[in-house]
Amino acid sequence: MPETLYRIVHSDRFHHVITAVILFAAVLVGVETYPDLVARYGRLLHVLDWIVLAIFVIEIVMKMGAEGSRPWRYFRDPWNVFDFVIVAIVFMPIDSQYVTVLRLARLLRVLRLVRAVPRLQILVGALLKAIPSMGYVSLLLFLMFYIYAVAAVFLFGKNDPFRFADLPTAFVTLFQVATAEEWVQTLNTQRYGCNVVGYEGREAMCTHPTAYPILAPIYFISFILVGTMVILNLFIGVIMNGMEEAETEQQEMTERERLERVSIVDPNVALAEDLKKLETQIEGFTAVVRSVAARARSRIPEA
Repeated sequence: MPETLYRIVHSDRFHHVITAVILFAAVLVGVETYPDLVARYGRLLHVLDWIVLAIFVIEIVMKMGAEGSRPWRYFRDPWNVFDFVIVAIVFMPIDSQYVTVLRLARLLRVLRLVRAVPRLQILVGALLKAIPSMGYVSLLLFLMFYIYAVAAVFLFGKNDPFRFADLPTAFVTLFQVATAEEWVQTLNTQRYGCNVVGYEGREAMCTHPTAYPILAPIYFISFILVGTMVILNLFIGVIMNGMEEAETEQQEMTERERLERVSIVDPNVALAEDLKKLETQIEGFTAVVRSVAARARSRIPEA
């Protein structure tokens, strides 16, 4: 029985069916955002939602049954734990006043598409692996923002109190500049003075207009080059490195699952696979020994 369930839950047809059910659940969640449709077909939507839930419960039971006498092995996979939690939330004793929680729980079913699409799993795994390194990059970014924000308050605070009156305001302005939102107007306000550009309708705040025709371009161009281009590329590099590690782990996991599947279906085939790998390793080792021996003989002078 476990062997049959194992074949079923790891078959492509079963995978496609579950993916189709996840997509259907996503459509149901989207339909529920239209009050008119809910008022007209509310009962039908409720029945369909319970059918989807029943399919997910059957999926979990089948995957646990595929583990045979060790059903707890189902929880070794973090994605299985995620699936189980999403389904279990619906069965929790939640009062009607917390119906929003149930709706959000149903919305989480859409995230199961990450499990259904292997490439999405790799992306999520890459992001999770990149979090520690991204923390250091974020710290570097914060230090850069802090230095530029303090400098902006000292340099442009009197000329542009609307954007650089204090440190928190300068942080927000620099974040806006980093996203290329109205950064040209911010630059021109410091370049020509608040009495010329950038204070239309706020003339009362422009009490000490000062122009920085050279310093302002150097400040903002250097900030954009360092903050937007260099730091952003660091984030991209960290994520790409995480993707490589996630792809390697995904391949290793896929190979382990394949070997486990083979060992359950036919232990003799699994033994043949191990013997084939051992034979390949022995052949490689023999080739290295022959190469070393040949080089050693070539260095011995002939008598």
